[in-house]
Amino acid sequence: MIKTKPLPVTFLSASLLLLAGLMIFAVRPGNAAPPSQKTLPAADSATAPHRTRLYLKDGSYQIVMSYRISGNLVHYVSAERDGAAEEIPLPLVDLDATHRWEKEHSPAQEGDSTASGEPPAIDPELLKEEADRASLTPEVAKDLNLPEQNSLLALDTFRGVPELVPLSQNDSDLNRNTGHNILRAVINPLSSPHQVAQLKGERSYVQLHVASPVFYIRVGDDNVPSTGGTPLTVDTHGASNAIKPDPASGSTSDRYVIVRADVRTGVRDIASFRIGLLGTGQPQEDVVETTSEVLPGGHWMKLTPQQPLDFGEYALMEVISDKVVNLSVWDFGVHPVAPENRDVIKPEPKRPLTLERRGPD
Repeated sequence: MIKTKPLPVTFLSASLLLLAGLMIFAVRPGNAAPPSQKTLPAADSATAPHRTRLYLKDGSYQIVMSYRISGNLVHYVSAERDGAAEEIPLPLVDLDATHRWEKEHSPAQEGDSTASGEPPAIDPELLKEEADRASLTPEVAKDLNLPEQNSLLALDTFRGVPELVPLSQNDSDLNRNTGHNILRAVINPLSSPHQVAQLKGERSYVQLHVASPVFYIRVGDDNVPSTGGTPLTVDTHGASNAIKPDPASGSTSDRYVIVRADVRTGVRDIASFRIGLLGTGQPQEDVVETTSEVLPGGHWMKLTPQQPLDFGEYALMEVISDKVVNLSVWDFGVHPVAPENRDVIKPEPKRPLTLERRGPD
């Protein structure tokens, strides 16, 4: 009788494991489907960020990124104020108009673009409205924007910081008026230089600190809703009755020149100049021409002196036609060591968005 040698324990363990694996594989059908995986639920489209209009019951609306209703309040993220989190009472919101606008402006391919991973398209109408709003207050330096209502401002620099300085029209009838007013006067192009305006005081209230200031003047446009007040009508007591009103007054077709004032005891005299020589390259004493540029949107015109200004007193004068000038001038001085001007507009850096934690309503 032949005796067999017992197999080692390690070999038996490996064999048992292999046999168990084969049995499991044999039991499982070859065409069995792998176990199903549960996908995460899609984000709620009502709360996902999107640009839409939040209509109010007075007919106005806010352009928002998203909104939600919580109790008696509507919380929304403003698209007009760089994502600021704001809220408004629910009774003031017209939800029917809001939902109706969302339905009318919801792109049909929104589902396809979301599935393909592409961002949803932004409504061109919203983009145009935001561009129009931004053109009312364009940025002229870092974090420094023009306001909506001032007629004319100068971009100055005081101690290394850019500032916008409002300039006022100045003459005997309209002293310290910030609106755009016109007091026409005819200048004989063949006459020698003579006094056409006299300003009170030997020094202007506004003193700029740079030799090459840039001026921004609010431009009137019939196609653009005005944000300023009603301009003041000036009674010239018959002096301008013979002058035909120019519909382009205060528009982009007018020219603007800087005239150096002759400082005398208690007054500053503004002399006439040859309008016909403007733009010809022929220099005129005490006259600095400007280069004009209409900013995008057509609300503001940028005026840049063609040469630096020396220390002294000046007046920015509007040339209406080849014979007519506006005697309501914007006066200023250039003195680097002068104190800071009053009522200036300074840069406002954008603050990072921080959401405030709120308790349950």
